[in-house]
Amino acid sequence: MGRHREFDVEKVLDAVLCVFWRKGYEGASYADLTAAAGVERPALYSAFGNKEMLFRQVLARYYERFLDYVPAALNLETSREVAAHILHNAVDLNTRYPEHTGCLGINGVLAGSDDAEPVRQILIEARATAEAQLRARFERAKAEGDLPATAKPDALAAFLMAVLHGMAVQAKAGFSRDTLEAVAEQALSTWPAAGVLPAGTSA
Repeated sequence: MGRHREFDVEKVLDAVLCVFWRKGYEGASYADLTAAAGVERPALYSAFGNKEMLFRQVLARYYERFLDYVPAALNLETSREVAAHILHNAVDLNTRYPEHTGCLGINGVLAGSDDAEPVRQILIEARATAEAQLRARFERAKAEGDLPATAKPDALAAFLMAVLHGMAVQAKAGFSRDTLEAVAEQALSTWPAAGVLPAGTSA
């Protein structure tokens, strides 16, 4: 029979999440992770697997606990409300914790070694999924007349993701919350005005 696990799994995950958020995947050393977790390396990896597996669990936890505003935004009435909700919540998250600014998904692996390639692919796929969800939402907005007929949902989704990524990098570089809020408002100022409802559709 194995030894009883003598640490709180939830607290350990939260602790190592903060390390990965602050230092990125490769920047977070084994010593950093075990020190934050308060457990020895063998116990940490016995519970969670290797560093990559630990990061996967942390990333899932991050999306669930900190990015819940994204699915909430997709249910808002207009495409502009969707964009505004995501942008302003991203500003808040990127600047909420002075000790780990920016976004875990962006900080994770901006650039990395060949060994970190699987993690980089995880993050690329996660961002692609988010962009696809936005594109589908904006396609619906266009069909409903909330966006003009000339609007390009794929470009709008890519634009919103680009602004979000840029703000995350700026937050990591020390840009203030006020500056990032101004960036968000500038992005929203370019949002396409509502279009004309399709023929046969009532307001």
